Amino acid sequence: MMNEHIAIVGAGLIGRAWAIVFARAGCKVSIFDGAPEALQACQALLRENVTDLAQQGLIDEAPDLVLARITPVSTLAEALEGAVLVQENVRETLEAKQAIFAEMDRLAAPTTILASSTSGIPASAFSADLAGRARILVAHPVNPPYLVPLVELAPAPWTSPDAIERARDLYARAGQSPVLLKKEIAGFLLNRIQAAVLNEVLNLYENGYASVADLDTVMKDGLGMRWAFMGPFETIDLNAPDGVVDYAARYGPIYKEVSRQHLPNAWSPELLTKIESERREVLPAQQLGERTRWRDNRLMALVAHKRKQPL
Repeated sequence: MMNEHIAIVGAGLIGRAWAIVFARAGCKVSIFDGAPEALQACQALLRENVTDLAQQGLIDEAPDLVLARITPVSTLAEALEGAVLVQENVRETLEAKQAIFAEMDRLAAPTTILASSTSGIPASAFSADLAGRARILVAHPVNPPYLVPLVELAPAPWTSPDAIERARDLYARAGQSPVLLKKEIAGFLLNRIQAAVLNEVLNLYENGYASVADLDTVMKDGLGMRWAFMGPFETIDLNAPDGVVDYAARYGPIYKEVSRQHLPNAWSPELLTKIESERREVLPAQQLGERTRWRDNRLMALVAHKRKQPL
């Protein structure tokens, strides 16, 4: 097991999940939030999440042993002291990122890696003017990272190769699946791919081709079945007798024609209201939290299944 000290800054949904990732791996975790009430509220939620993991057989230790590695602290300096990695999870605005990274760069040891969980702000936007900018990068997770292991490492142009490799090693040893962006791009990798899917399902719905429920079924009982254990390139490689080039020869003309029909969706309030209405017929708003926990337990079952399968 790991024994490094990891600092979590921000005790909300993502910060709490990162604390579980590293505590489960054996790390000593300090968690800080500028709002004391958020730090207090996360304690019961941490126990709920870790207990669910234990019930699904996804941790080998008693929940209390994992939770004992997570220590709430009252100051940022205390959280950062001795940490090899800081995982930042504060408000998703450029101003908030600039402020917290300036403070962390001032307080953290020179060798400490400073990573942001931001979903779309490039590291260059909040690290350019900092003395320690070479140790700063984005490490974008998928929610919740203790169940979905992908983490996108998106360095700034000046992030050092050493910081990138040390970060990749830490995340991999914590059980995550790090991927590296070779250069900065808005939305990183996962959100750009997800954006393409969302754009098309919005267009198909808006233009009357299918219901919200049926479009969800296309993914969960169609594409998602394969994509749970292989990516799009491997999918097409296996979907023609002679691999990728053979697949392209057979189906490339169809995809090229479809791609010419793709138009950006405006995400209009009227469209979103219609989608909201269909969803609320299936799931009342007061049941969203309950259904989220159901989702996480289904993900746990999938993780447990995948662990038993050969690569």
